[in-house]
Amino acid sequence: MNSLLVILISIVCFIIAYVTYGAWLAKQWGVDPNRKTPAHTRNDGVDYVPAKAPILLGHHFASIAGAGPITGPIAAAIFGWVPVLLWIIVGSIFFGGVQDFSSLFASVRHDGRSIGEVIEANMGKTGKKLFAAFAWLTLLLVIAAFTNIVANTFTAVPAAASASMMFIVLAVVFGYFVYQKGAPLGISSVIGVTLLFICIWLGNIFPLALSKNTWVGILMVYIFIASVAPVWILLQPRDYLNSYLLYAMIIGAVLGLLIMRPAMVSPAVTSFNVGGQWLFPMLFVTVACGAISGFHSLVGSGTTSKQIDNEMDTKLIGYGSMLIEGVLATIAIITAAYIGADKFAELSANGGPTNVFSDGIGNFMTSFGIPFEIGKSFVALAVSAFALTSLDTGTRLGRFIMEEFFYDASKEKQNPLANRYVSTLITVILGGWLAMTSWSVIWPVFGSANQLLAGLALLSVAIWLKKSGRNYSMFTLPMTFMMIVTLLALIQLMQANLASGNLILVVIPALLFVLAIVLAVQGYKEISKKVESPLKK
Repeated sequence: MNSLLVILISIVCFIIAYVTYGAWLAKQWGVDPNRKTPAHTRNDGVDYVPAKAPILLGHHFASIAGAGPITGPIAAAIFGWVPVLLWIIVGSIFFGGVQDFSSLFASVRHDGRSIGEVIEANMGKTGKKLFAAFAWLTLLLVIAAFTNIVANTFTAVPAAASASMMFIVLAVVFGYFVYQKGAPLGISSVIGVTLLFICIWLGNIFPLALSKNTWVGILMVYIFIASVAPVWILLQPRDYLNSYLLYAMIIGAVLGLLIMRPAMVSPAVTSFNVGGQWLFPMLFVTVACGAISGFHSLVGSGTTSKQIDNEMDTKLIGYGSMLIEGVLATIAIITAAYIGADKFAELSANGGPTNVFSDGIGNFMTSFGIPFEIGKSFVALAVSAFALTSLDTGTRLGRFIMEEFFYDASKEKQNPLANRYVSTLITVILGGWLAMTSWSVIWPVFGSANQLLAGLALLSVAIWLKKSGRNYSMFTLPMTFMMIVTLLALIQLMQANLASGNLILVVIPALLFVLAIVLAVQGYKEISKKVESPLKK
């Protein structure tokens, strides 16, 4: 099958879904453009800061995408590209998009508070504590997985490493002039994007070659600083500029596919059992962020909801971002399917899925005159930039969760663990420790925890919608399916890690499994009640 047809089918499906299903969801939930958002009512200049829709779209997308929609589909290609593609399309529209949109909207209606706080309002303090513990453990896996991926990318493509370091400095300068000096966004964007591509050019001239462990250490220091700094100084401006990297990468990939039109040469379907991994449930947890991701609910309710300027932006930023991520995931599976098995194995062995993706897009871009090395370095920078965003966003969310967990408004002297610096440091250290494990071992556990988190997020929003008299029928199938799939996957992974002696990756899934069961039972009891939420809004 021609790859051009594959990407066009994907894009058309997502556009139709956004216009129709997305609009229907907004109507069912009562999205109100005239209602003031927490970014305005609680503006504190640090976390609650209203952002224009294009800037926030860039921040949110870069935060949720990371390397997930690239790594997941390529890793799942062992089952064949057709089942991966079908899950990307169906999952993004009816599973991931619904979760992202609803969790963002629910958080906005709860004063920008996290999904854990939404659970407390509708399921009580016990539910909140259980969910917070679950989410924090999942975030440790997020930090470990993406630190590993970024460190591998920087080691394999040193030009992307040096460009990324320069890009961070550029983002800080951009944020300072736009937010503190009132520089016009349009002019600043043109200058910022121009300088961004100069960073890429300089990165190829001055590559920064360091060992993987050195990069892990540098990344730990970086995410600590980035996670405690005000969002306007790095998070918002860097993610906004990141979005241009993404758009350029996607446009370059689609344009290259239009010109080259490579055939999908790998098998459409391989086998239900590949090397001891069963298509059900492992396909769904391996694709991970390419179709649905619980991490998105934490981002939407953790940072994005505090920056929403108008409620109408929740559809574009929540539902729209997931569909764009679906396009990126489709491109990722094409880069894995248009090459033979030998080439795929060679690229995977030297840099993992990111190298497969970078090599593929770099090759597509040669069709319209971009030198292969420049194109590959550009894509590697884009992927690492997204992963860096997920890293510091994930760490910031871990900090939020620990602060909420240990903060007690009734006490004058707070638990030290409620301190932003202490909670951030603990999250960074534990996440960095896990990052020393290979990404291929971490990824399935991360994927399972991540998808299970999505099922719990869907359950929590469904409870709120029911208690506030809104339609929640669109949650029934997604949350049930994700709970079944991920619990089965966790059991298989615990068995595999126990056999290999990797005890830490037995203990974490076991804790997640127990927490999920308890939360699911408590959630089922709550959704069966006919009692209105104390925070009905």
